[in-house]
Amino acid sequence: MPTSVLPTVRVGDVEIAYRDTGSGDGPPVVLLHAMASSGRTWRRLAACLGDRRVIVPDLRGHGRSSRAADYTLAGFRDDIVGLLDELGLRQVDLVGHSLGGRVAAMIALEQPGRVRRLVLEDTPPPPHEPGPPPTRSLASLAELLVWRAFDRTMVRPVITQFRTPDPFWWSRLPAVAAPTLLVHGGPGSHVRLDHVTEMTRRLPNGRLVAIAAGHRVHSRCPNQFRDVVVPFLQSRDTW
Repeated sequence: MPTSVLPTVRVGDVEIAYRDTGSGDGPPVVLLHAMASSGRTWRRLAACLGDRRVIVPDLRGHGRSSRAADYTLAGFRDDIVGLLDELGLRQVDLVGHSLGGRVAAMIALEQPGRVRRLVLEDTPPPPHEPGPPPTRSLASLAELLVWRAFDRTMVRPVITQFRTPDPFWWSRLPAVAAPTLLVHGGPGSHVRLDHVTEMTRRLPNGRLVAIAAGHRVHSRCPNQFRDVVVPFLQSRDTW
């Protein structure tokens, strides 16, 4: 992925920067990064998908995309839908990590015909019970990653939304039409395995794979991640 000036799309008041590489006849693959990251995190996986068109945006407030007045999950979702609309992409494969996974899942829930295949890497679903409010120690994630190019004001609102129950979200999971691969980071992950297991069970075509890498599976175990994700994206079969 080049480091030169990236193309951008304006969605509402936000400029979304993205990388557009590869080509092919199949549906493009869209890679969505986690909070406090950027599209550059996907460069190794994107290189393994050279026979496909690969779209890799920087989410709002990250990398070369502009900052935003708010950081709602719905806003992140609308940015990506707007990008797909602007690029004329009617159906794609979506791969998302953590925050990017929640955004990908929202699109698959609300526009099921738009997502051919879905990969959720260490993505926390909404809890069944309210979690404690974000603490200073949680917010310190921003301080630990100060060198990264992202708007640190998003940390508290995003974590708050992650900890807010959403029974309606759970009830809609059977409507996800796309075969879905869920990749959990194993014992080192802070994402609850029982919640991801339940999510897998509720999906019509869900499969769960655990890779003992912690939260950042694609970065810490790139070869193992590639070996489960690339064949899944290349397959035409359901489970």
